[in-house]
Amino acid sequence: MTSRRRVAVSLLGAVAFFFAVQLGALWLQAPFAAADYQAVENPGDPTNSVFYIGVLLVATVGMLLLLKYDLNWVLRMFIIVTSGLISAYVFSVLFPPIVGEPGTLHLGALLGGGVIAVALAVYPEWWVIDAAALLMGMGAAALFGISLDVLPVLLLLSALAIYDAISVYGTEHMLTLASGVMELRVPVLIVIPTTWDFSFREMAEDIASESSEDESPADAEAESDPLDRDAFFIGLGDVVIPTILVVSATAFLDMPTVFGIGYATVGAMAGTLGGLVTLLYFVMKGRPHAGLPLLNGGAIAGYLLGALAGGLSVVQAIGLAPYL
Repeated sequence: MTSRRRVAVSLLGAVAFFFAVQLGALWLQAPFAAADYQAVENPGDPTNSVFYIGVLLVATVGMLLLLKYDLNWVLRMFIIVTSGLISAYVFSVLFPPIVGEPGTLHLGALLGGGVIAVALAVYPEWWVIDAAALLMGMGAAALFGISLDVLPVLLLLSALAIYDAISVYGTEHMLTLASGVMELRVPVLIVIPTTWDFSFREMAEDIASESSEDESPADAEAESDPLDRDAFFIGLGDVVIPTILVVSATAFLDMPTVFGIGYATVGAMAGTLGGLVTLLYFVMKGRPHAGLPLLNGGAIAGYLLGALAGGLSVVQAIGLAPYL
């Protein structure tokens, strides 16, 4: 298989991963809501988005500090435990309870989450990381989506798109963070290999050994020919954040459907995937790019077009009707 064809197959795999997270989060939306996993009392409160933005900023600063002071093991263990916990929420509606009630963190769910955590700790190969990231992406998007109505989600996505652009093109601290977490071998990044014999464990070890050199591994990877890369990497947040709008539109809007999915939801899904294709085109140019401006922008544009096609006014689609 030629280099160009291998890369094309890998990029299709990235699109398929996004689509799988979207469908999985949509499927989890109803059972999560039935299990009362909603995180806030009033999903329509716009200040909810401010709270979550603050949490994300504090988490980013905390991760950068841990990496700066060589406390990588603390960050690694925290992410592994979080991965197991979110996976347990997913398993709570997938697995029949061994001990406990359906729709709770019963014993079967905790055992499933434990298996994910142990697998990440013991054998963090790319397919283990991607499997855990798939569960985390589905679960996190569903949890956020049922907890935030459309207006807070639109505010959240808009603010995070601006922040992502500043952190990549301005301060560049997101590039530093991406380079650091690659060594941790945890499902913060999705790994899309271009060869069957690619080993992410070996690559992470090489990155750790090269981290003391002047040029960071992330810079070296960015400057290489994209057709010669062994793998592509996409932040899990780039998948989860626009998918929150997909779930929220389903949970809080009542409108006509196509194949059982609301027009606005279909629009948000299509817009996200369109933004992803555009992002991958720029990535193939060989330089890192902020994902959320394109992904969130595509999700919002697609959502609004779908909502209007479904008969909502702009005011209703944005979620301002209760305030006017």
